[in-house]
Amino acid sequence: MAMGLSGETIGMALDTLRTNKLRSGLTILGIVIGVMTVIVISSVVTGLNNSVSDLVESLGSNVLFVFRFPVFANRPTTEMLSRKQLTYDDSQAIGTLPHVVAVAPILQYVDRSAPGGVGSTAVRANGRSIQRTQLEGDTPDAETVNNMSMLSGRFFNANDLEHATDVVVIGRDTADELFGLNDAVGKEIVVSGVTFTVIGVVDKRRTAFGGGKNAEDNKAYFPITTFHKIHPEILDYWVTLKYDDIKNVGLVTDEVTELLRRRRKVANEKPDNFAVFGTDSLTRLWTSVTFGLFGLLFALSSVALMVGGVGVMNIMLVSVTERTREIGIRKAIGATRGTIMAQFTLEAVTLCAVGGVIGVVVGSIIGFALHFVLPSVVSIFWVILAFGCSCAIGLIFGIYPAFKAASLNPIEALRYE
Repeated sequence: MAMGLSGETIGMALDTLRTNKLRSGLTILGIVIGVMTVIVISSVVTGLNNSVSDLVESLGSNVLFVFRFPVFANRPTTEMLSRKQLTYDDSQAIGTLPHVVAVAPILQYVDRSAPGGVGSTAVRANGRSIQRTQLEGDTPDAETVNNMSMLSGRFFNANDLEHATDVVVIGRDTADELFGLNDAVGKEIVVSGVTFTVIGVVDKRRTAFGGGKNAEDNKAYFPITTFHKIHPEILDYWVTLKYDDIKNVGLVTDEVTELLRRRRKVANEKPDNFAVFGTDSLTRLWTSVTFGLFGLLFALSSVALMVGGVGVMNIMLVSVTERTREIGIRKAIGATRGTIMAQFTLEAVTLCAVGGVIGVVVGSIIGFALHFVLPSVVSIFWVILAFGCSCAIGLIFGIYPAFKAASLNPIEALRYE
C-alpha cells in the first residue's frame, strides 16, 4: 500500500470520529473556544481601528493642533501646566504664515473638579433643559478648520465676532433635546443666566467607537467675544490650523514652531514650551493604548488553542491504546508505517478543523451581533488565520500519537487485549 492519504485512509479516519461523537466534541471544545475568541477579538479590534481611522480622516489630514503642552500623550507634568498660555494674537500670527489656509483659536469652559477636567453646564429652553453641554468659544474659521456640517441655519460670521452678538450655534443632540422635531434656528436658549439666539445647528459629528452619544453633539459654540461675557476668566487658547497640502506638514510645523518660539521668547538652548501635533498623534495614542491590551487578549485565545491541542493529543493517545489490535491487523495485511501515521494525523487534523469551522461560525455570528453595540467588523484575514491555526494545532499535536501508532510492533499489537 502506497504511503499517503488514500481514500480508504481518509474514510477510516472519518468513521472513527463519527463513532466517538461525544468524545470528539469534548476534545475540540478548546479549539472552538480559542478560534471563536480570536474571531471575536479581531472583529472588535478591526472595527475600532477602522472607526479611529475614519475619525482621524474626518478631522482632516492637513490639520495641526497647537497647545501649551501635548494633549494626545502622557499626563502633563507640573512644568507643562505652569507654561505660559497661548494667546489670540498668537493664533492670528499663525494665520499669516504662507501655507496656512485657516486658523481657529478655541476657548473651552474647563471645570477642574469635573471628571476628565471637561467643563459642562445645563442649557435651558422651551421649558426643557439638557445637562453636560460643553461651552466653546470660536471664530468663524472653526467651521472650515473642523469640517463642520450645518444641519440648519448658519455658523456665526465676522460681524457676530466683532460686535459680540448674543448668538449661539448648538450641536444636534442639544437641539433635539431642547426643541424636539421643531427647528431650533431663531429660538432662544439660556446659558449661565444669559439668553442667546440660536442661529445654527451642527449636524452629528463622527465618533471613534460607534453607538451611544458623542459629546461633540452636545455643545454650544459662541463667538469668542461673546464667550467672554459668560466666562471672562478663561484665556487658555487651543489653536487648530488647516494648511494647504499634506506634503507641506513638515514645513508648516517648522514655521509654526519658529514663529511661536520667537513670540514666546524661547532661548535657543531651551526646549519648546508648547506643542505642535497632528491627527497622527491620535492614531499613535490609540495604538499605544490598545497594543498591550489586545496583545493580552490574543495571548489568552492562544492559550485556549494550546489547551485544545493538548486535549487532542491526549485523546489521540487514548485512541492509539484502544485500537492497538486494529493497528496490528492492518499492519499484518500490508499497511505501511506511512499509512498508519497518515490515518492518525488526519484524525487529529480533522478534529481540529471541525473545531475551527465551528469556532469560525460561532465567532462570526458574535462578531456580526456586536456590530449593533460596537463598531465590529469580521475580517476574512483573521477568519482564514484562525482556521489555519486550528489545523496547524491538529498537525502539531497529532504527530506524536500518529508516530506512536505507526511504530507499534505488529506481532505485539495482535497479542494486545
